[in-house]
Formats: sequence, structure tokens, C-alpha cells
Amino acid sequence: MSFSLEVMLQLAIVIPLLTTFGIFVAGKHPNIRESVTITASIILLYIVINLYQSITSGKTASVFWWELIPSLSISFSIEPLGMLFALIASFLWLITTFYAIGYMRSHQEENQTRFYACFALAISAVMGIAFAENLFTLFIFYEVLTLSTYPLVTHAGTEKAKQGGRVYLGILLSTSIAFFLLAIACTWFITGTLDFKQGGIFDTNVDKTVAGALLVLFIFGIGKAAIMPFHRWLPAAMVAPTPVSALLHAVAVVKAGVFTILKVCVFIFGLDLLAILPTTQFLLYLAGASVLLASIVAMRQDNLKARLAYSTVSQLGYITIGALLATSSGVIGSSMHIATHAFGKITLFFCAGAILVAAHKSKISEMRGLGRQMPLTMMAFFIASLSIIGVPPAAGTWSKWFLLMGTMEAEQWTLMVVLMLSSLLNIAYLLPIPFHAFFSNTLSENQGRSASKGDPLNLDSDLDHTQTQAQIKEAPWPSLIAISITTLGCLILFIYPQPLFDLATAILAGRE
Repeated sequence: MSFSLEVMLQLAIVIPLLTTFGIFVAGKHPNIRESVTITASIILLYIVINLYQSITSGKTASVFWWELIPSLSISFSIEPLGMLFALIASFLWLITTFYAIGYMRSHQEENQTRFYACFALAISAVMGIAFAENLFTLFIFYEVLTLSTYPLVTHAGTEKAKQGGRVYLGILLSTSIAFFLLAIACTWFITGTLDFKQGGIFDTNVDKTVAGALLVLFIFGIGKAAIMPFHRWLPAAMVAPTPVSALLHAVAVVKAGVFTILKVCVFIFGLDLLAILPTTQFLLYLAGASVLLASIVAMRQDNLKARLAYSTVSQLGYITIGALLATSSGVIGSSMHIATHAFGKITLFFCAGAILVAAHKSKISEMRGLGRQMPLTMMAFFIASLSIIGVPPAAGTWSKWFLLMGTMEAEQWTLMVVLMLSSLLNIAYLLPIPFHAFFSNTLSENQGRSASKGDPLNLDSDLDHTQTQAQIKEAPWPSLIAISITTLGCLILFIYPQPLFDLATAILAGRE
């Protein structure tokens, strides 16, 4: 049975939504519940791949659902940037589901049915965002994503989790209502449309001061991009289980934020207008400050998930900078970084969860010598770290290369230095973790040696050392498979980045 592009476009949004109900129905039967999730994620990936093949062959499709008033409708279409986001989210939904099965069961998490259901609802919202034909449609699904992920952040049900959820919901909703919605309303009032259009929707004679103010509202209003000072929700949300952290950082939430910033910059303002607005330079420096400050804060974190959270704040700044540079290379670099950061960061969070489940450790200071216990996990952590840093043979090399080219095209030498310094800071807060895991003694070994200095035979120390080397224990196999696949993705996207580059380049097709 073959479906039209229009039908498949709608199925991409509807299937995860229907999966939510299927998960609740099968809630008392974990094997069936998780089979429903896996089956739905495979179907979604198949549909999105078919949509991708259609766009590469020059076909397109649009779907109209509902018109509230003239020029204000809920409608969807296929375009390269949305296609890139949908491919990442649909593929990583499947992989994260495998990981979650191993993690949630081994960690004996409660409310697993609610977890899988809210995850599916969040993916439905992501598909709506990815294929939104206008700002109004995008805003609706953007808010659905916020609300559907709130129960995931508060999953543990503890007071700390509830507090993290309040910060999460408070910042994201307040920025949306106070800034994002206001910016959308003003844009519609000025232009009469909210449709995404190559080159932007503003007239060439638009007041630059007004347009510049709107740009500030958009950047601050898209709180999911975690630009400082509206970033605190991201570290606060780290109280959630690791699969949720993976969802927040790689699959859905933060990627929805920077994706929206790219859509606004390219298809609402247009790169030509963006380059001459009076507030663009200020926002570029603000994003640059976020990159550096978040990296510095990350270095001070001993909790692994907290360090990775601040690392995400920094990396999101890269994508925002690329969008605001208003150059072709900047847009290509930002678009590619959405994908390369997704694979690198989800691998790092998968590894953090594997360490917690298998070794019951969450502090970096306790992970010395852990590479002997968990060699596959720590090797994956090392490769993913290389991708985040942006060095071969990992995928982040290409996205950071184009971002640097974008700063040169725009003659933004200060920002070029910022990006280079940030990569050095990435090395400082990421690489010591796998290095000490493989080449340092464990804390227990050091303590054993100190305690046995008076023993000429040093028997206790030798016994501890032998036991530590013998106790090789990795995460459950579903989680290990997921880690292996995303790590492989970091390498494959370095060796074969052409499809990713082609999609990123197609975003600017038709620009004179």
C-alpha cells in the first residue's frame, strides 16, 4: 500500500499521538507497551525517510488543517530544514526507546507507562514543529512540547524533581507568553502573514528599529534555545531520568528551540535584513557570552549530568551564532550542528545513565579507573566528546568548520576567537573524564594502597587491584546497543556527511 505525500506528512504527526493512547491501553503489560513504542517509532522513521526521499527528488507537499481567520491557519509542508529535524528526531526516538528499556527496568523506575506515553506525545509535537508551514502552527506545537515534557521532568515525584519542574515550566512558559507570542503578534500585524518564506516576509522598507526589537523578542522568547539569562531551566531539568535528559538535549526540546531560531532568522527575517538590523550584533555577542560562560561553569561541575547540561547551553550558542551571522556558511554550520550535536550529546547522556545504572556513580571525581569496568561505555564517551569538541574523526568537525567559515564571511573575528576558545574549553571539561577512566587508579585502589603502606607484602592493595580489574560490568544490553549506534553515528557523519550537507545547503536554495 502506498500513500500520497500529503497523507504521509499527516501520519508523521498523528502516529506518535495515537501511540500515546496505545501505550496507556497496554500499560499493565510492559512487554506489549514497549513493543507498541518500538513499532510506532519504526513506522515513523519509515515515513520520514520516505518524505526525505521525496524532497531529494524534487517533490514537495503541503497540508491544510484549519483556518482560524484569514491568513492564520494550522498547516504543514515539507522543506529541507524541517526534514533534517524530523529525520534526527524520528531516528533518535527509536534509539532512545531501546536505551530506555534497559535503563528504566534496571533502575526500577516507577510510572514507566506515563514516561513512554509522554515521550510519544513529545515526538508528535516535534513532528508538528518540524513540518509547520507558518509561525502560528509552530507556536502551538512548541507549547504542546513544553507541556508534554513537564511530567517527564518531574518523573521522580520528589520535592527536588517538582522544584526542577517548576523552574522548567516557569521559564519556558513565561518567555513564550511575554516575548515569543508578542513577537508573533507584532509580526503578523506588520506583515499580514506568518508563513515561512525564503528571503523573509518583511518588506525592504520596514523600520529597522522595529524589526530589530522584534528580533530581540524572538531570541529571548524562544526559551528552549537556552540563551543566557534564560537558560536555568536546562540544568534544573537534570533531575529527570537519563532518557528524559536525552530527550531534552538531543531529540526534542533544545533542538526545537534552535530549529525555531533558524526558521525565524532564515524564513521570517531573511538573511539580508538580518545582517543590517541594529540589534543583531548585540545578540551575536550575547550568544557568544553564553558559549563561553556556560563552558566555564561546566568545568566547575562534579556531577556528570550537570556538566553535560551546561555543555549543552554552550553548544546551543553555536547554533544561534550561526543563524545570526546571516551568511550561507553560518546557516549551513548551524543546521549541521543540530544533527552532529544531537548524536554527540545523546551518546554522552546515554553513557552517563549507563554509569549510574551499572556502577552507581554520578560524580566525575568517582569515575577514575572506571574504564576498566566499563570499557565500551567510556570509549563511546571519548568518541562523543571528540564530536562535541569538533575534531576528527567525529561528526562535529564539519559543523564547527562551517561555523568558523561563517564568522570569516561575516568578518566577525571576535566570535571566531570565541568559538575557538570554546573548543579548547570543551577539551578541558570533557576529555579528562575518559582519560582518568582509562589511565588513573580508582579511588578505592588509592585508599587501599594508602591503608596498606605498613604491610610489606601489600596484600590488601593487590587484592583490591585484582578485583577492580575483574569486575567488568556494562549497562544492560538494550542500553549498550543504543550507545553503540549513536557512537557509530558520530563516526559515520564524519566519514559520510554529504546527505547532511546537501540538506543544509538546500535550506538556502533560491536565495539570490
